[in-house]
Amino acid sequence: MTGLPVTDSLGAALGLQGKAAIVTGAARGIGAAIAQGLHAAGVSVALADIDGAGVQAGAAALGERALPVAMDLRDDHSLDACVEAAATAFGRLDILVNAACTYQDKGLGSTRAEWLEALNVNLVGAAILTDKAAARMGEGGVVVNIGSVGGKFGAAGRALYPASKAALMQFTKNAAVSLAPKGIRVVTVSPAWTWSPALEALAGTPEHADAVGGSLHPAGRVGRGEDVSGAVLLACSGLAGFVTGVDIPVDGGFSALGPDQGRGPKGWFGVG
Repeated sequence: MTGLPVTDSLGAALGLQGKAAIVTGAARGIGAAIAQGLHAAGVSVALADIDGAGVQAGAAALGERALPVAMDLRDDHSLDACVEAAATAFGRLDILVNAACTYQDKGLGSTRAEWLEALNVNLVGAAILTDKAAARMGEGGVVVNIGSVGGKFGAAGRALYPASKAALMQFTKNAAVSLAPKGIRVVTVSPAWTWSPALEALAGTPEHADAVGGSLHPAGRVGRGEDVSGAVLLACSGLAGFVTGVDIPVDGGFSALGPDQGRGPKGWFGVG
């Protein structure tokens, strides 16, 4: 069971109707789900991604109030063009969701070039786009950075992705303090295992992902894009108007568990 379906009435209740957003990484996966959720709530959405064909298809499926933007987070001119396209098309800019990322990670064996590429996409591009988008926002603007439980815990064989997500969560705090005088809030939304192309490549089906991941999430399943989208909608709404500089976990309880998966010694030793 995931969250409530997003409707125009829900968007009106959240105060999101008529607003305008940029969502990066919107061609597929979590980014696409967030773009769909915002759009269903009455927000005009620029779907931005390096996959131009993907956002063209996504925008066409959404219809009116959806703008496809081919954008490269490693290119400042591309970021400028994205912000300008969204602000011109919609006449305003209220929300930025930094969801795009690269999962490429060879752990400690990664080269300098691979490190710089991952940080450029997952951290630096998001930070620079935040600065450029915030310059077009007024009071009430919101930036949502998509973090990850991967940025909070250690994992063998990985380094680039977790380090970049941890840095993005720290950037959220600094940006929140810096932009507060303008009335702009900045938060992180951090999923745990969530059904997406990356998880699909490992699990094959949502059912298999739930079966394997259920024991690691007290909720008994892995997340869905709608779970993350729902949290983003709430974070962008007036209901969260006093929430800034913090991480909002959308992890089914994942981060509440310790290394013993919440079972305790009795559970591991089969006592009681």
